[in-house]
Amino acid sequence: MKYKTKLLVDRFAGIISQWPGVECITLNEAAMQDTLDPYFALIFDVFFSAPVPDVKDRFDFFGDDIIAFESSGMNEKDRFLIGDNPVRLEYKFTGKVEELVSIADSRLDSLWLIKDSGTYGFYRLEKGEIIFSRSQWINNIRRRLKNLPDPFWVTMRGASQSKMEHFLSDLGAAFFQGDEFHYLLASAGFIKMACLVLFCINRRFEPSHRAYYNQVTELPVLPVSFAAQLENFLDSGPEMTMERRFNLAKLIAKGIVAL
Repeated sequence: MKYKTKLLVDRFAGIISQWPGVECITLNEAAMQDTLDPYFALIFDVFFSAPVPDVKDRFDFFGDDIIAFESSGMNEKDRFLIGDNPVRLEYKFTGKVEELVSIADSRLDSLWLIKDSGTYGFYRLEKGEIIFSRSQWINNIRRRLKNLPDPFWVTMRGASQSKMEHFLSDLGAAFFQGDEFHYLLASAGFIKMACLVLFCINRRFEPSHRAYYNQVTELPVLPVSFAAQLENFLDSGPEMTMERRFNLAKLIAKGIVAL
């Protein structure tokens, strides 16, 4: 972490940790980028066991040098700039987090409540850098996430694989109809769902979209030639026709389903 970044992290950790009911603060991996990187952002997840301070109080707490402050209507997020540095804070209640983790690890009959939202929320719980913790709450949550049962992963894989096959069908229909707009949407949906299936097969939570490519190609269990197929699928050159990409998508899907 860059020195300037650490100064900002320490500043906000010191402010937010003093609010009543703050259980834990984690820092998203986007802060590990260089401040000149377009993906750089200070993204904090703040876990509360009490009501979040109101928006005016939060604005006053943050200091006079913040600009472009905006907050969601439900008091769930704040975002603003300090100089050129984007800062985002997301407020989450510990009880809600515990409910979602309980569905994943022991209430699988209710898994339908979370399967459509994916596992990115769990990824942030697992990977965020802990910059403040009042107790062992976050460590206990992480321990439970590390030991999710096989039925969780099987169900999540099934949901993602069904969507992958649906997008593959849409991709074929768009190709045959020459529908470039639908073809573009189906291509994006297909490759995202293909990656989600592979994360589930490898018992990994899905990262942010900007980390998909690097992380999926490094998974230990992949179809033969998947990395090369993925690179070709993403090729935007004139030789990558609609027909060729559709045929490549069929190969990718076939390899994933066989795992």
